[in-house]
Amino acid sequence: MPGTCRPLVEGGFGFDYRLNMSVPDLWIKLLKEVKDEVWSMGSIVWALINRRYNEKHICYSESHDQSIVGDKTIAMWLFDSEIYHNMSIQTPLTDKVSRGMALHKMIKMLTHALGGEGFLTFMGNEFGHPEWVDFPRAGNQYSHHYSRRQWHLRDDVNLRYHSLWQFDKELQLAEQKHHWLSSHDTYITVTDEAQKVVVFERGGMLWVFNFHTKNSYTDYKVGTRWPFEHIVVLDTDQTQFNGQNRYDFAHSHPCPILKTAWQNRPNHIQLYIPCRTAVLLKPLIGTDERQEYGLPVEIQPTEEALREPGRSIAMNALLREEVPEDNLGSTQDAASS
Repeated sequence: MPGTCRPLVEGGFGFDYRLNMSVPDLWIKLLKEVKDEVWSMGSIVWALINRRYNEKHICYSESHDQSIVGDKTIAMWLFDSEIYHNMSIQTPLTDKVSRGMALHKMIKMLTHALGGEGFLTFMGNEFGHPEWVDFPRAGNQYSHHYSRRQWHLRDDVNLRYHSLWQFDKELQLAEQKHHWLSSHDTYITVTDEAQKVVVFERGGMLWVFNFHTKNSYTDYKVGTRWPFEHIVVLDTDQTQFNGQNRYDFAHSHPCPILKTAWQNRPNHIQLYIPCRTAVLLKPLIGTDERQEYGLPVEIQPTEEALREPGRSIAMNALLREEVPEDNLGSTQDAASS
């Protein structure tokens, strides 16, 4: 409703945030109807950033609607029946569980990064709870059996639910440190439909997603506005998240900066990005952090590097064609720069 989040003096209702309700519908529609091999990167990004500028939104990849009996959570769509019998780390990692673990984390991370100015999760969904919620009613003989959340699944280190929870926790902690949700400085660099890669900047951070089902990219060039080395601060492939730890080297060894333009950005780095992974990088600007990694400190951050406004979400939207809702599974790059 127009005016919901405008001040009372402007004739609005004065709410601070509005719910970005289209995002959970987006993910459920994709998981139900479209193979992830043909997900449109541009359409997904457009759906996440397509909101009224300067009104704060709460984003969420799924809500209580998906947890109520009769519907399915993202975890249920991804893992199917294996959510009940193949979530132990002692059991073989099947293709379905491997895909489910990867996409569960990537969907959450991309939504968190682009979908709004606050993030909401429904109790249990953050670790892929394997049951729906059903309150006592005539249809279930007033049973309390499903009127619960099984928190012990989250806490059991031998279960993959624990790994999903660890990722959720680390993602929230990273936001508390780097504050991208409060940032309006967003620049969409790449939405590559063939390679299934998404690259963007938000909150002084560089984000890279590879949704390809099988292709990993070595020395992938990633454009960046910052003329400084970059370090990985979080990725979906870390061992503690039941991943293969393929970004491990980049957590302790900064990516060298190459001061030549790429992807309409003045600089670039080169990065190995495995299939079905996402990574968050931070430019090493401050003296202390450069000293920590043995980098020269005589390089001082320029005013342009620190204060360059980039293009806002609204400007990105204006420079792109609006993507029809029924085009979410196409291969058209409707949101490419």
